[in-house]
Amino acid sequence: MNINKVAEALLTVTDNVGHYTALYQTDQYIVWAEDTQADAVWADGRMQEQAIQGTIDYFTRSENDPNVERIQTALNDADISFYLNSVQYEDDTRFIHYEWVWSL
Repeated sequence: MNINKVAEALLTVTDNVGHYTALYQTDQYIVWAEDTQADAVWADGRMQEQAIQGTIDYFTRSENDPNVERIQTALNDADISFYLNSVQYEDDTRFIHYEWVWSL
């Protein structure tokens, strides 16, 4: 398992991709992070396989931003399982905030 696969997929959408924190806070940017262990396979008292779960946050000021679909396409193309967890409008920053949960 290589969690850098997430960053590599997101970099096909934009180069403004930060790990844990925003690289550049422009009108469109992505932040991704691993959050927890999603699952594991144990045998002989040892972890044999581990699934990691994390989030991808996309911030945009554009309604109907085409990068939303591009992010999902990039994740599908990289064989990364995901689901759209929430879409929120942030009054204080005026960003539309999309959040996906991914698992590898």
